[in-house]
Amino acid sequence: MIKVILCDDHALIRRGIRDTLADASDIEVVGEAGDYGELRTLLRERSCDVLVLDINLPGRSGLDVLHVLKEEGTQLKVLVVSMFPEDQYAMRALKAGASGYLNKGGDAAQIVAAVRTVSQGKKYVTPEMAQMLVDNLTTPAPEDAHQKLSDRELQTLVMIASGKRLSDIAEQLLLSPKTVSVYRARVLEKLGLTNNSELTVYAIRNGLV
Repeated sequence: MIKVILCDDHALIRRGIRDTLADASDIEVVGEAGDYGELRTLLRERSCDVLVLDINLPGRSGLDVLHVLKEEGTQLKVLVVSMFPEDQYAMRALKAGASGYLNKGGDAAQIVAAVRTVSQGKKYVTPEMAQMLVDNLTTPAPEDAHQKLSDRELQTLVMIASGKRLSDIAEQLLLSPKTVSVYRARVLEKLGLTNNSELTVYAIRNGLV
C-alpha cells in the first residue's frame, strides 16, 4: 500500500485529490495538512511514501518545503501538484528535489499514475513537460529574466502581480515588511523594472499569474 500525505491550503482541493486517490486500491491517504507547520507535525507523527505538495502555501512555500526536505536528506518522495504552469515552475520544483510535477488542471487519472511512479523512485513528468525538456536539450531556449530570480523573489513577484500589498505578503510569508521590500527591490533591479504596475504587466506577459 502506498501511503500518501496531502499538503494544500485549500480543503476542497485536498478533498478532490483524496477522492481521486481513494479510487486506487493500492493508495491510502494517511494525512492532510494546510501549511508547513501542520505538515511538519504530520511527518513527525506518521510515516508515508509520497507527499503530494502544492507550491502556493501560506508561510513557507512548497519550494521552501522541498529545500528543507532536501537538506534533511529525507527519503520521502514528493509530487508537486500546482496551479502554476509547468514551463514556469516544473524545472524549479525538480531542481529543488521534487520527484514529479503535475498541473492541477490535468486529468484526474494522471495523479494516480504520478503517485505510483514517484513511489517507485522514478521521476514523473507529463508528455508535454518531457517534450519541453527534450527541446531545451537540443535547442536551449534563451533564459527569461525571471528565471534568474530566487524562489522567494519569484514568489514575491507573483504575489505583487496578484494584487497583494507588501503588508499582506509579509503576513502570509511570515516575514517582516522590510524584508519583503528588499525582495521587491531585488526583483525590480533584476528585471529592469521601476514599479508594481510594470511588475504586473511583466508577470502577465510571461504567464506567471
